[in-house]
Amino acid sequence: MARPLLPDDLWAAIAPLLPPHPPRPKGGRRRLDDRAALTGILFVLRSGIPWEMLPTEMNCGCGMSCWRRLRDWQAAGVWRRLHQVLLERLHAAGEIDWSRASVDSASVPAKKGGPDTGPNPTDRGKAGTKRHLVTDARGTPLGLVLTGANRHDSPLMAPTLDAIPPLRSGQRGRPRQRPDKLHADKAYDAKARRLECLARGIRPRIARRGIERSDRLGRHRWVVERSHAWFNRARRLPVRYERRADIYEAFTFLQASLITIRQIERFC
Repeated sequence: MARPLLPDDLWAAIAPLLPPHPPRPKGGRRRLDDRAALTGILFVLRSGIPWEMLPTEMNCGCGMSCWRRLRDWQAAGVWRRLHQVLLERLHAAGEIDWSRASVDSASVPAKKGGPDTGPNPTDRGKAGTKRHLVTDARGTPLGLVLTGANRHDSPLMAPTLDAIPPLRSGQRGRPRQRPDKLHADKAYDAKARRLECLARGIRPRIARRGIERSDRLGRHRWVVERSHAWFNRARRLPVRYERRADIYEAFTFLQASLITIRQIERFC
């Protein structure tokens, strides 16, 4: 049986996070149902179609209505909070593997330019966006940061680690935010990066240039590369068509939530 585009468990997680509806002018047009709008957003995210081509037979309203809802919920912090809520559910079940984390980045072309883009040195200087991602040992996305494709990975390691939200387990005690160990490739090989890890109580395992054997570098880091592939399954993400950075960020965090809810189904 095919999985529905908007399963009930995802809707149950997001519904309490949505902001209240603004008052409707007397005699104004009826507001598009939130669940229908989210279904349209998910369809655009997964299929990659332009907003104006959203099929009317889906009963999700017009594409621009869904776009405005995506924009407004991004401004209200819904997508980041949704990801945190799902991570807390996984953490409460003891299914986040904090023993080792992995960090890496992936660049995507940005066809229309815009904020958080830059000349990609690996794509003949064309405009691009870079996704910096840290995952647990199972590949669950914990924190992510979007920058221009011209930004070097190394200085973004600390901001990516700090993007991990504090996760409560439902029991007494401080929320968890830091993994025990961090694996990174040679792009992060700098004394400053190791000191940043130690300052956060994380044991760094960063490959050293000219010392580490290449065939051993991916033994633990392959999970973060797989997670980048999971992000790219949503066809709206491998190429950034949105000029607005907030819209692309909203799509990215929504896909992070979809990956996390898959991990919940897998392990919980």
